[in-house]
Amino acid sequence: MSNKNTAIAALAIVALSVVIGIYLYPAFPEKVASHWNAQGIVNGYVSRFWGLFMMPAISLVFFLLLTFVPRIDPKKNNIEAFRGHYNNFIVCMMVFFFYVHVLTIFYNLGYLLNIIQFLAPAFAFLFYYAGILVGHAKRNWFIGIRTPWTLESENVWDKTHAIGAKLFKTSGLIALLGIIFPSAAIYLIIIPILAFSLYLIVFSYFEYKKEKAGNPAS
Repeated sequence: MSNKNTAIAALAIVALSVVIGIYLYPAFPEKVASHWNAQGIVNGYVSRFWGLFMMPAISLVFFLLLTFVPRIDPKKNNIEAFRGHYNNFIVCMMVFFFYVHVLTIFYNLGYLLNIIQFLAPAFAFLFYYAGILVGHAKRNWFIGIRTPWTLESENVWDKTHAIGAKLFKTSGLIALLGIIFPSAAIYLIIIPILAFSLYLIVFSYFEYKKEKAGNPAS
């Protein structure tokens, strides 16, 4: 997706969220459920205004941040090499935020669905596409698996991202099981992605040590 089309798609999603908020504002409750615990029980509320417009605001901030990042990266040319996948990820993020916004709205309109269970496919989608992005990412300072060792060595970057792509996709597939096992959904979402992320940090360290051991002159 081109930069222009990405901006159009992202801003259209944000605008749609705002329009929905404006339309529903008069009929929405004064106190809006906005946070749920691991069991899907509400444990946090915000005002009607923030309940309807906080997510569009967050979406807009993320869009601006993700659009700005490639411009200040010293290795911006490397980002351009996988810019299409990065732009698609930006749109995926906007879709993710929109989905969360719609879920929150439905819940507060009286549809007492299990929020954690319904979030599982959204996280699965996001993690899986993150795997696609990671699989194409070239060395840069902001996007990808950025450890001291991947940033120091292009070879370590490539090896870490090759396995990282598979692990992120796997975490997405595991998160999808939260639809079938709602009581365990939060753990199926969080534990694999955290475990795989920790593994990739350790993996990059040992790959770097191995590379240095094989080339002591460097």
